[in-house]
Amino acid sequence: MIALTPVRRRLLRRLLLALTLVPLALVPLYRLVPPPATPLMLIRLAEGFGLHKQWEPLERISPHLARAVIASEDARFCTHHGFDWHAIDTAIDTYEDGGRLRGASTISQQTAKNAFLWPGRSFLRKGLEAGFTVLIEALWGKRRIMEVYLNIIEWGPGLYGAEAAARAYFHKPAAALSWAEAAALAAVLPSPLRWSPNHPGGYVARRIHIIEMRMAAVRLDRDHLCP
Repeated sequence: MIALTPVRRRLLRRLLLALTLVPLALVPLYRLVPPPATPLMLIRLAEGFGLHKQWEPLERISPHLARAVIASEDARFCTHHGFDWHAIDTAIDTYEDGGRLRGASTISQQTAKNAFLWPGRSFLRKGLEAGFTVLIEALWGKRRIMEVYLNIIEWGPGLYGAEAAARAYFHKPAAALSWAEAAALAAVLPSPLRWSPNHPGGYVARRIHIIEMRMAAVRLDRDHLCP
């Protein structure tokens, strides 16, 4: 075990401070400019995946896709303030009744994790995720959170964001995605490296059908914003 001398302790404190302050400084910056890359993108790149992405403003992404990811990932996106306590309570109750522990992350939490943090399930990572979620809800608002989410989320090997995914899977821009294509993209988000939106197996096909039915209940205004 390496002994921590006073010099090493100071260096460690400075490193930890830098690792905390740099991402915090990016929160207000990313309210205005697109994130150039995310930790997950860099990790996947090191693993040998490519990096295909193209930022598009929310108005150039089909509103069907925002509706689909809300229907699939976060039904209360428009009403919560970053955390869906009802979903969290339900997940805990299910686990206590002997069921599998299921995730209850909102789109806001997923955006915070993907934009600023590394993959993982440690208490440290989850704690930081909660802090960044509060910040982006306060500083960005729902429209910007959705815009960043749809542009940085992993949608397949080396594919990030709606534009890259739409062109790779459906050979069209994200603005032209149909209702069914949007549902298919949303359906693979839990496991984008294993599932395909344009060649779905039976389980994914059932997910697509469920998401399409739920999409009808999602109300968005003409600018993809929460009413």
